[in-house]
Amino acid sequence: MLTEKEKLEALTLLGVELNQIQDLDILLERILTRARQFANADAGSIYIRDRDYLHFTYTQNDTVQRRTGKNGKLIYSTFIIPIDKHAIAGYVALTGSALNIPDVYRIDATKPYQFSTKFDEACNYKTRSVLTIPLKSSKGDILGILQIINAQDSEKHIIDFSENDEGMMNHFASTASVALERAQMTRSIFLRMIRMAELRDPRETSAHVNRVAGYSVEIYEKWAQMRNLPESVIEKNRDVLKMAAMLHDVGKVAISDMILKKPARLDINEFEIIKQHTIMGARLFSGWESEFDEAAWQVTLTHHERWDGDGYPGHVDCISGKPLPGYELPDGSARGKKQEEIPIFGRIVALADVYDALASERAYKEAWDDSAILETIRRDSGKHFDPELVEIFFSQLEIIKSVQRRYEDIPKCIPNW
Repeated sequence: MLTEKEKLEALTLLGVELNQIQDLDILLERILTRARQFANADAGSIYIRDRDYLHFTYTQNDTVQRRTGKNGKLIYSTFIIPIDKHAIAGYVALTGSALNIPDVYRIDATKPYQFSTKFDEACNYKTRSVLTIPLKSSKGDILGILQIINAQDSEKHIIDFSENDEGMMNHFASTASVALERAQMTRSIFLRMIRMAELRDPRETSAHVNRVAGYSVEIYEKWAQMRNLPESVIEKNRDVLKMAAMLHDVGKVAISDMILKKPARLDINEFEIIKQHTIMGARLFSGWESEFDEAAWQVTLTHHERWDGDGYPGHVDCISGKPLPGYELPDGSARGKKQEEIPIFGRIVALADVYDALASERAYKEAWDDSAILETIRRDSGKHFDPELVEIFFSQLEIIKSVQRRYEDIPKCIPNW
């Protein structure tokens, strides 16, 4: 539990910390974590605004988390709620003013908003005190809603959020909103790049790339934990991997529409042409100027390599596209990279991309049955995929399924807080 002095010191450094995070989703997780620490709250949620709706984006709950174990993750349903006066979060977004409720089970019946007990009933949890704060842009527009739940004293007893908590969290929200607005701008730029690819290749949708990036981060985090990497390293790599994975197929903007939009499988010559999207994508990030550039270069270039060495483009110079010296094959192509010659980010995205491609409808195929997908991935362990990553994939399958649901094309709309 932070003292008032520690809170003020942390608030001073908060802007620097949050602005070091580039990816929007990872930033939202960090904002929620820090907000709960500031107010010593047991739980919390964060919503992002999209026109007249709030998207329930992340939730944290220490009480429920303890039941899942140290390295477990909360798996929750994603949904949207309208910005109106009926739900607490919707009401705060509508009015633009914070709401501090000592006991949500005792809200005056004359209030326009009420509390939904669905989460409490589903998770055997008891929500009491709730502080809901708007996140506003520099122009005063609502970016989202930050909601922290069940303030605690030093002995973990549930108490009300104080006026001091409310004032401190308003300052926190102002700082967090600056970082959030910047991250949303970065995400918008990324999605525009992806939409360019989508205009060329209708398979390359924002939902697909978000899913691939989400799966990749979950697999990486478990892989890194198994190696006891420092948390600071894991956090930094999650950030760059998330963004790099979203751009894995950006090189397709350089491929002909006749190939990308062909409503059937490609012939041998067409497949040789589309292979070039790996090299074209890597060229965008050559001459690294940041850790993100390096990660994006690795992912775009190597996400079609195979563990057994039968992938592409192999050991090539990504500027000329020619095989590197010593790696030429008799047919003039480059020897494929194999096993740990493939960077870990490339090996992870290879698995994540294939899983989502098989689970998605394409112009030339229906979405595969889930059991057939999992059987294929298991069968290709040690051939297409790094066998250790396949084991991690299956160990994290429930979480990966939750990521898949989070980035459905049409999210559910149900009432909640």
